[in-house]
Amino acid sequence: MRFDEIDKKILFFLQKDSKITTKQLSIYLNLSSTAVYERIKKLEKNGIIEKYVALINKEKVEKAFVVFCQIKLIQHKHAYVKKFEKEVIKFEEVLECYNVSGDYDYFLKIVVKNMEEYHNFLNDKLTTLDHISSAHSTFIMNEVKNDFTIKL
Repeated sequence: MRFDEIDKKILFFLQKDSKITTKQLSIYLNLSSTAVYERIKKLEKNGIIEKYVALINKEKVEKAFVVFCQIKLIQHKHAYVKKFEKEVIKFEEVLECYNVSGDYDYFLKIVVKNMEEYHNFLNDKLTTLDHISSAHSTFIMNEVKNDFTIKL
């Protein structure tokens, strides 16, 4: 689907605040509410807008301990890869999982309460998965930038 400058502006505003009303958007864009609504529906229908989410303050829900964990598999056999992926997506602590190139095979973003909870996650869940050769953990000391807006 091709989209124009108005679609890009709609996407910009929705990325900044997904609860913005079509009326507010229509004022910003100098369009009717109906035109804005139809454009948003078209963007949703074509899969450009996948979903709307609420961003949670991790500290207020006691999940502010963020770890990036790099995983190396024993081998790159198709069965090992599929089994790892099937199992790792079940862990609620893992927010993101990427298959990457380089020295490691996977990059995980894990969110837990504290070091003890991460230690338990690592020992009781992650390291119980078959075919993991190594796991390297990096702990976030300070979040400098966390933006979800994709510039179009």
